[in-house]
Amino acid sequence: MEDLDEKIRRFVKIAELKSVSKAADVLDLTQSGLSRQLAALEIHVGKQLFTRTGRGVELTDVGRILLEAAEAGYALVDDAVETIRDKEGVTQGNVRLATVHTVSYYFTAEVVASFVGQRQKVNLSLLARSSLEVVELVENGRADLGFVYDTMVASPDLRSIPLFVDEMCLIVGRNASLSDGVDLMRGPPRMVGFPRGQYALRRMLEGGGLQLEFAAEAETVDAMLRLVASGVGACVLPCRMPDNVIQDHGLKKIKIANPPMRRKVVAIFRGDRPLSGLIGQLLDAAVSTARETAKSCHL
Repeated sequence: MEDLDEKIRRFVKIAELKSVSKAADVLDLTQSGLSRQLAALEIHVGKQLFTRTGRGVELTDVGRILLEAAEAGYALVDDAVETIRDKEGVTQGNVRLATVHTVSYYFTAEVVASFVGQRQKVNLSLLARSSLEVVELVENGRADLGFVYDTMVASPDLRSIPLFVDEMCLIVGRNASLSDGVDLMRGPPRMVGFPRGQYALRRMLEGGGLQLEFAAEAETVDAMLRLVASGVGACVLPCRMPDNVIQDHGLKKIKIANPPMRRKVVAIFRGDRPLSGLIGQLLDAAVSTARETAKSCHL
């Protein structure tokens, strides 16, 4: 049977995600094409490998036997290849990094510059998303590593490594009369924020007893800053946001005295498989950058 190895690897992906459609999406294949490959593999094996359920597919007894053998064999092969690549100094390949929007403005840029600068043949894809979307991308295998606020990580399939703690500040117009030490519990300004639901910062603002009025919502930091600059309201963002980005919009940062607003940023990855050489190196670069910039927040 031609391409048996490829079909078995795709069978493993379907088993991991428990869905032909999700596996096809991750593998960049059509669902019908992947279904045909699965059917061809089942004909070759002589037994059905999956049964369909209302939510996807489940392995049959024969499917579980094949999965156990395939995972063990591929783990040995993949580990051997990574060992050889690391030993020989091979630094090429594809890496997919997902990050929450805010962190992409400072920490992520430094990590990527450090990592790619030493690996000219690496193709790194950067995906800026909402908190929940970052978790989903890593969880379903469409991203190899993610940077996200720890409060959003609730998946048993993911492992997390602490990176740093983000302190929040209030972003207002340059000529606003507010000064450092603002108390948001007392007459908070009208706010501009991320949409409700998928964003950790919006959840933080809606918690802790704050009674905030949201005048507008935006899905990107740039759009949020433009709304603040137009006088719609103020917004809360990490104090590590680059000063030049804030100043270019005619805005300034104000320290928040009450309530304290801090969130831990973590790196997340699948915990059910070993990290490849490049992903491990990217994680090491993130941890190293986090240590170097631990005290970079200035107001």
